[in-house]
Amino acid sequence: MNRFNPLIGLLLLGCLASAAAPAQENAGRQQLEQFSAGLETLHAQFDQKVISTDGAVSDESSGEVWLSRPQRFRWAYGGDFPELVVADGTRIWIYDEALEQVTVKDQSREASDSPLALLTDPEQLERQFEIREVGEAEGLQLLELRSRKTDSQFERILLGLNENRLKVMIMEDAFGLRTELRFRGIERNLPLDDSLFTFVPPPGVDLIGDVPDDERGL
Repeated sequence: MNRFNPLIGLLLLGCLASAAAPAQENAGRQQLEQFSAGLETLHAQFDQKVISTDGAVSDESSGEVWLSRPQRFRWAYGGDFPELVVADGTRIWIYDEALEQVTVKDQSREASDSPLALLTDPEQLERQFEIREVGEAEGLQLLELRSRKTDSQFERILLGLNENRLKVMIMEDAFGLRTELRFRGIERNLPLDDSLFTFVPPPGVDLIGDVPDDERGL
């Protein structure tokens, strides 16, 4: 499935950008700074659409996301193809229930492409992305992010903020595929159990990727 990995929104990137009213000076940045200030943990529900280059919706799902500073997160996708993405601070575990497969990635190589996780650290976000005010549309202040890396997973990212909260995140890759998320029920700085950011592969699943030899027998 083409899901945010870990990486998403009901508004089209092109429509938002083209319909945006002229940007108020630093309005989006100010909201982003207010959203990130003092942020230690985050919990939210989300709805996601993946839209192909011809405008067709290729995947729809919903789920929950948890973040904990500085580098831990958990994405739980529901629907017909449930998937779990857990970052424990060292590795990212991607569990595809339908395939009975777990993909493991070195988090140090992947985390810089995760703007939602980087929102807990605005300075790091600034180092990883070029940030531009786009304007206002649908009651949202819009920021466009472009990775400073030439091999980034995403060509550009759009953040939509309202009342100092992140409402929409839209990501477009180099092939024009868009992954769009709308967040709801955002809760800040709740105590989160460490078990949310720990993943133990279920018995019998296939492990692929950056897995130590002593864990392949799980």
